[in-house]
Amino acid sequence: MSAQTFQSSSAEIGYQIGTSYYLGDLNPNNPLSGRQHVTQGGYYRHNFNSRVGVRLQLLQGVVEAWDEDSQNSWAQNRNLHFRNKIVEFSISGEINYIDHIMGNPEDRLTGYLTAGLAYFSHDPEAMDSFGNWHPLQPLGTEGQGWVFDTNPYKLSGLAIPVGMGFKINLGSAIAFQLEWGIRKTWTDYLDDVSTSYVNSVEIRQARGDLAFEMADRILVLPDGASSSEGLQRGDPGLDDKYGYFLASIAFRVSKKPTSCWNQ
Repeated sequence: MSAQTFQSSSAEIGYQIGTSYYLGDLNPNNPLSGRQHVTQGGYYRHNFNSRVGVRLQLLQGVVEAWDEDSQNSWAQNRNLHFRNKIVEFSISGEINYIDHIMGNPEDRLTGYLTAGLAYFSHDPEAMDSFGNWHPLQPLGTEGQGWVFDTNPYKLSGLAIPVGMGFKINLGSAIAFQLEWGIRKTWTDYLDDVSTSYVNSVEIRQARGDLAFEMADRILVLPDGASSSEGLQRGDPGLDDKYGYFLASIAFRVSKKPTSCWNQ
């Protein structure tokens, strides 16, 4: 008789802590780059059996990146930066690589895969010359909302979370977990950078001195350019992504499983 017969389903709650990252115009491809902040969250997991479960998860983290940290000279000259607080709620399915039930001494360790659907909110900010942080979306740094036939970008949206990790039993009702995850989004504005520079005189007239400062921080104009208007600011062909590295501690909240795991 298998362990699954005795423990056909179970439930857990967990606390998560770690760090978040973003991939986009200011950090194209390195999840270990960017300025790090603490990410925290919690989840409820329902295990249908020893291999398949579903998880409801709430996470909050901050992503931040600066062109001055880049190894790319073009990015350094662009001289932009941002930080963004992201709050996410998700529902995801999980598949364990091998049978795993919390508390079963024979199910010590397993890897797992997870994927699902998430809803997130965000609000990119940048620092002015006096060290104060300001929300960027209302400024329309690329003309959103004040150039003809444009709208401000949305501060919430859907994402596809995918990830992988390991779970290890620490006792009859407690387990430890490590997880890496990444989120596919449909926005290119986690960093407030996507297209090209707008006319500096027009943005100052439309949105004021703060928008003028935040929109264009180029250190040196390219040869032959008299202004930055129309020059590349970001890459609109690639949407931004964000993700997490998390450690978790989980506690079983369902009925204690039988001690007769296998016979």
